[in-house]
Amino acid sequence: MDPKVMQKLSYGLFVLTAKDGDKDNGCIINTAIQVTSEPNRITIAVNKGNFTHDMVKKTGVFNVSILSEAAKFDTFKHFGFQSGRDVDKAVGITYKRSANDVIYLDSAEVNAYISAKVIQSIDLGTHTLFIADVTDGEVLNPEASATYAYYFAHIKPAPAAKQESKKGWICTICGYIYEGEELPADFICPVCKHPASDFKKL
Repeated sequence: MDPKVMQKLSYGLFVLTAKDGDKDNGCIINTAIQVTSEPNRITIAVNKGNFTHDMVKKTGVFNVSILSEAAKFDTFKHFGFQSGRDVDKAVGITYKRSANDVIYLDSAEVNAYISAKVIQSIDLGTHTLFIADVTDGEVLNPEASATYAYYFAHIKPAPAAKQESKKGWICTICGYIYEGEELPADFICPVCKHPASDFKKL
């Protein structure tokens, strides 16, 4: 099977935020969908390696900031290429707090936010699927939502030519390079947490 077939599915891109005590945090996710309208419910799938995953699992409350086509690559780096265990992701961004006391991004890069409360979680192995009731939300601007395809075509920079001279494997999501002849089948990118199927040989 060609693993790139999965990239043809239509995904959005979102900043998932949560709060535990005085700690705010967030990460990039690409799976947030409405599953029922009566009651109004959404699901999100979150990698267990993300610190935000643990916060949502503990508190059961989160916000989803919907990234627009105006989103910059620096926003993806800020929320996707570093861990909230090591840095304060609430620093250096423009945000507000919703009624649930969780931050959401308040900038031209985000066209709306949704607040939700978890009612059920399902263990998916590497990820947890959270099913949640929508508790609040607001449209912030009319910009089109960014899709995964739009991100690859217009936001993510092309790999630098000098990287091609290295021997190894490159992550097609974030550009991380694994040096070596063989990429382990169970390898997980240390930067963006994507699996070996998202790497290609240099």
